[in-house]
Amino acid sequence: MSIDRLARRLAAGLTATALLVPAALAQDAGEMPQCQVREFAMGLRYQQQSAEVQALQLQAFALATERLDAAVAKAEDPSKLAVVTDLDETVIDNSALLVRDMQECHQYDTWDTWGFWEREGKPTLIPGAKEFLDHADKAGVAIYYISDRFGENKPSTIATLNELGLPQVSDDQVLLYGTTKVERRGVVSKDHQIILLLGDTLHDFDGVFHKADTATKRQKVEENRARFGTDWIVLPNATYGEWSEAPLTGWDAVLKTE
Repeated sequence: MSIDRLARRLAAGLTATALLVPAALAQDAGEMPQCQVREFAMGLRYQQQSAEVQALQLQAFALATERLDAAVAKAEDPSKLAVVTDLDETVIDNSALLVRDMQECHQYDTWDTWGFWEREGKPTLIPGAKEFLDHADKAGVAIYYISDRFGENKPSTIATLNELGLPQVSDDQVLLYGTTKVERRGVVSKDHQIILLLGDTLHDFDGVFHKADTATKRQKVEENRARFGTDWIVLPNATYGEWSEAPLTGWDAVLKTE
């Protein structure tokens, strides 16, 4: 996950107020409370419950394993190689938090509930993630977890990753929000050759995608098409992202039914 949470948090109170109709007033009027955040329900169902997302996740890590093995086979010293992975919706699944917030009619992508989740929540593993990371660890490849989770919650994040049994979890190898992801990847590159980047948002791969609009991102994806499935492995995330505000294009024909 890679969203400018600090800016969004500044607007969180205003957003929440604008979205909700007080439940008591709605009940007095005999109406259901309005809740725009429930428009995310389909995406949340797809992300959390669909077998298709499970298949895509397993497919991504199977491909990552093939690419890792190929790189290790060519390397003189595998310990000089590194895998860099995002955490949220790439290695760990936070959908339980998002569903809870949606059910409470709370706009979850303002990130004002995320800090509590980082400290007290119990995320689960993305299918295939642990097997891949254990494989990289056994191959002698360094693993770095680069995430925009809150830096002040780093002890809690490290404890969560340890509870999930992930390898190479240490203060030096879990790099959280504080500098840009580009800068944090640069720290890794000083001593290692990064052979694989894994993430659920394009900012996990290159700074050119950071804060870019959807049209620009699509153009840059085309320009970098050779890297996807080679050293950039993308995981599906239908729950949040800049794309959620993009306009849709529909068929311009008159609606007809039969």
